[in-house]
Amino acid sequence: MHVLLTEDNSLIASGLIAGLQAQGFTVAHTASAAATQSLLQHSHFDLLILDLGLPDEDGLNLLRRLRRDGLALPVLVLTARDAVAERVAGLQAGADDYLTKPFDLRELAARLHALLRRAAGRTTHLIEHGPLQYDPTRCTVSLAGVPVDLSRREQALLQALLQNPGRILSSEHLKDSVYGLDDDVESNALNVHIHHLRRKLGNGIVETVRGLGYRLGTAGHEEQPR
Repeated sequence: MHVLLTEDNSLIASGLIAGLQAQGFTVAHTASAAATQSLLQHSHFDLLILDLGLPDEDGLNLLRRLRRDGLALPVLVLTARDAVAERVAGLQAGADDYLTKPFDLRELAARLHALLRRAAGRTTHLIEHGPLQYDPTRCTVSLAGVPVDLSRREQALLQALLQNPGRILSSEHLKDSVYGLDDDVESNALNVHIHHLRRKLGNGIVETVRGLGYRLGTAGHEEQPR
């Protein structure tokens, strides 16, 4: 899953990026309200983590404007403002959750997963697709009950497909879900990850829609004739 982190403190941001990446998230980072608004207009994200103390604008004002402009993705506000009135103001401005500093990275990751489940209309951790089971909280995948080892980027690709069943996703959309903004992405990198996913989960797991992109297909390996 692709997270946009808006945090102006570079030390805090680097720690969060490292911690979230270890939890299986792909993270892009901005340090100002203007950069956040610009990036949201041009890239796809699954979640926004928003610090309120930004250098060019108060985070609550940014959040209100984003919601007025139609931003629908889940937003977790991250701030040192821990008064009840501040939390209420954040939720009323459009935040889906509110976490005060200092905090444990495990709690942040758990809250992000909960927001994603809520956005997808699920209350359980497990995502099931035929014989395929994916637990985004534990970052585990199994096929017909057998554990399958996927890399972080393969998991990000799988999750993007699982969260959009029946929908055709462009290559750019999938790249946004799999890679961070600072990653050096080779031209064939996405095709390599798709190839690995098909090899591990069955050729049908990723359907190619010529000229348009890709969509979630059928999981499982075909049985060889006896």
